[in-house]
Amino acid sequence: MSGSLVALHEYAIALGSNRPHGRHGAPEQVLRAAIRELGVLGEVGRVSRIHRTAALGPAGRGFANAAVLLTTDLDPPALLAALKAIERRFGRRAGRRWGPRVLDLDLLLWSGGRFAARGLAIPHKQLTRRRFVLAPLAEIAPDHIIPRAGHAVRHAAHRLGRG
Repeated sequence: MSGSLVALHEYAIALGSNRPHGRHGAPEQVLRAAIRELGVLGEVGRVSRIHRTAALGPAGRGFANAAVLLTTDLDPPALLAALKAIERRFGRRAGRRWGPRVLDLDLLLWSGGRFAARGLAIPHKQLTRRRFVLAPLAEIAPDHIIPRAGHAVRHAAHRLGRG
């Protein structure tokens, strides 16, 4: 018997958009198109509903936000590079923090627990402080443990919701 075993990893990914795209349309359609693109990288599992969220900082317009679970053989740095490539294909350009964007893709959690490398930290450093990320994530992965926080996503969402 020949062949090699491929390690599969599950990731939770946040999606956000607050600018329309010439081909895909309004932010909600941008997220749907991005989810189809993620399917090229592996198997898209659970997908949250799309949440409408008020803008923070200089972003101006409200956002459409969602979360997905993706199973892939890519390691965290390779997946981050692939996500950044998708953002660029959707017209994302380097800009100011919290500014408007056609597409934002963030790695939130992965099945390997914690990961740290230059430019990448899993769990996402702001995960437990962002209601617009936790609400969609709690829909699809309520019992996933946030390693640094030591409690489940649903507990983090509940705590933030009370605040």
